[in-house]
Amino acid sequence: MSPSPTSLPLQPALDWLGHHQADLVERLRDYVRIPSVSAQPAHAQDVHRCAEWIAGRFRSAGLSTVVHPTRTNPIVVARTPKVEGAPTFLVYGHYDVQPPEPFDLWTTPPFDPQVRGDDLFGRGSSDNKGQHLAHLHAAEACLASGVGLPCNLVFLVEGEEEVGSSALQEFLPLHRNELACDAVVVSDNGIPDLEHPALTYALRGIAALEVRIDGPSKDLHSGLFGGTVENPAMALCRLLAQMRDETGRVTVPGFYDDVVELSAYERAQLARLPTSPADYLALTGSPALFGEPGHTPEEQRTARPTFEINGLTSGYQGEGSKTIIPAWASAKLTLRLVANQDPGRVIAAVKAHLERSCPSTVRITVHHGHGAVPYLMSPDGPMAAAALAALQEGYGHPGLLMREGGSIPIVSAFQRHLGADTLLLGMALPDDNAHSPNEKFNLRSYASGMRMAVHLWPRLAAAARVANPGRFGRHQPAGGAGSAA
Repeated sequence: MSPSPTSLPLQPALDWLGHHQADLVERLRDYVRIPSVSAQPAHAQDVHRCAEWIAGRFRSAGLSTVVHPTRTNPIVVARTPKVEGAPTFLVYGHYDVQPPEPFDLWTTPPFDPQVRGDDLFGRGSSDNKGQHLAHLHAAEACLASGVGLPCNLVFLVEGEEEVGSSALQEFLPLHRNELACDAVVVSDNGIPDLEHPALTYALRGIAALEVRIDGPSKDLHSGLFGGTVENPAMALCRLLAQMRDETGRVTVPGFYDDVVELSAYERAQLARLPTSPADYLALTGSPALFGEPGHTPEEQRTARPTFEINGLTSGYQGEGSKTIIPAWASAKLTLRLVANQDPGRVIAAVKAHLERSCPSTVRITVHHGHGAVPYLMSPDGPMAAAALAALQEGYGHPGLLMREGGSIPIVSAFQRHLGADTLLLGMALPDDNAHSPNEKFNLRSYASGMRMAVHLWPRLAAAARVANPGRFGRHQPAGGAGSAA
């Protein structure tokens, strides 16, 4: 009988990582030195140079690698040696980084990475160069040590995640056959702390709208006309106030019809996360918490839908007073969605409710904005169990389940084009300052993430065989054709 995942001879790969740890930190420093800022045309050559750098690292590790040109920034695809009849997993990352400004708030230059204590400081160190580089090093350790891999890995690294991933959105449907996989692994998010590694199994979706209320044809004198015509700002405020009740529940008819409620298992798992309501309140700086009764703050922010006003505009905004009835008022709105809410259906329902509720004394216009579907994978399926076990083996602490309140559109794109679930196995810590000055990556998490990834592949391969016994069979070889001395 083939060995179980926990008895596979992984120690040589783990020893390889330990022996090369200093070199692996230097590789990350070299990667971070490249100012691959996708948002700034002045760094266009640096972005392309960065694509070639990571492609070179893949080739040095023994992976076949292609740099695909696009109308913007290159997409790098690399593959481990073929293991016939084995599952395939896609590892996603991005080599582009956020602009570093303002420079004066950095303790050390953003592209001169420095190690201070357990942290490596530099733009892109955590978001996302260090996280996907950890996966590459884990695969390299398995191949170079002779352990091999019980599966096929495809690395997909893009260069414009920070500006919308438009090229990748076009690339995926065109290359869906060559990118076909049994699951996607993304490490572009975070964990609560080093003692609480976590699998993020759900993301909220989003639906955006803009509402405009028009009244008189021009601003009117509030003394001469006040009390005879409706004030568009007042009408808009009343209209928006009706969209949710005093507890935060959205009042749009049918809004909750498709919401998937948390299971008892999920609620128990979320309760294990280390942040208390008091901690969360301190983080927000608000005088008190607010939200649906019967749900904890963690549940409210990750597993419940919302209706939010992002901006209000009307009338005079300058110094002093200007006694007018404004001609118009507008608001920008977003709704965070949970499984199985559809952004298109939600936008249509909200638009209809706004139009029905609008008084005849003003005119309403509702413009549709962007939308992203929520994401949810099985929190108690074999893939999740495999990821949680690998987290414990890598970090030395039990893996937790968590949801995230934000949206990662590329995850929905993977599900739509590849039909694959995504395991979000972040390595970043809450104080890593992603998108902020003094971004850093904790080197203990870097090392633990590499160990986690070594354990991940045999466990995920076994889980894929359990899920698809007719395609793969129940057992797997320890190494296979992908082994390399």
